[in-house]
Amino acid sequence: MRTITKKDLIDYISTRAKVKRPTVKLVVQEFLDQVINELQRGNRLEFRDFGVFEVKNRAARSAQNPKTLEKVEVPAKRTVKFKIGRLMRESLEEPATRSKPAPVASSSGPAIGSVVVSKPRFSGAKIEA
Repeated sequence: MRTITKKDLIDYISTRAKVKRPTVKLVVQEFLDQVINELQRGNRLEFRDFGVFEVKNRAARSAQNPKTLEKVEVPAKRTVKFKIGRLMRESLEEPATRSKPAPVASSSGPAIGSVVVSKPRFSGAKIEA
């Protein structure tokens, strides 16, 4: 298992969609910026079958430092919750039945693990790592 970066995704999408890398980079960055903007406004982002991002408010609370056992006040804060969608949940359950690890790279271009793109079931293709 390895860490996939934004650059890796941009390279993969650029190769797969046959679109120039700077164009894909602009679209991916704009998408991420919009996700942040909508969450800052307190909006819920729902990507059908992929998952839902929403802002949750955490109340202030008392906690304890495990090393010193000293009581610490943790301030209230906003955080992001992600609820996994049906297709993602199903695709994550499938690899558990495989016995050998997936390859990391291929000579045909940037690879993200062993990527299988099947018939799209929603606005994006299903990608299984």
